[in-house]
Amino acid sequence: MKLTDALILSLALALIVIGIHQTITVGITGSYAFLMMAVGLLFWFQLRRTQAVENKSDIQSKPKPKKKKS
Repeated sequence: MKLTDALILSLALALIVIGIHQTITVGITGSYAFLMMAVGLLFWFQLRRTQAVENKSDIQSKPKPKKKKS
């Protein structure tokens, strides 16, 4: 996991905790923004992971060019 991925995931989890706290103290209307930002970050994290796996499989599936003998 790259540093950027770890930061995105950590921020999303922190926003979830803040959202839960706001839900308990203020109500769902006060925590909606925090929870939606957390969901957006989780989607972004999943997108980055999926793209990394696809790029890794593309690199592995490409055949290596043969060296010409002179």
